[in-house]
Amino acid sequence: MKTTKAELPMFRVTFSRITGQDAEGRDILARPKEIGAVWGRKQGKAGGIVSLDIIPVELAQRQGVLFLVPVNGSEHDESN
Repeated sequence: MKTTKAELPMFRVTFSRITGQDAEGRDILARPKEIGAVWGRKQGKAGGIVSLDIIPVELAQRQGVLFLVPVNGSEHDESN
């Protein structure tokens, strides 16, 4: 079964926890985990709707970062 481009989200939402700091004071991030998606709005409206499956506790405590990863249609093709 193939998913059509119109049915795909615009972005995948991932979250990485801050696990420490390096010698220069920059945050060290854990491996990102997918927590949701951004879906395009209907009828040609601009922007997107964020749908989160998981809301990490660390997000509210500012102990991590969100990433928006563009979705390309090829990864949703089950024949790959």
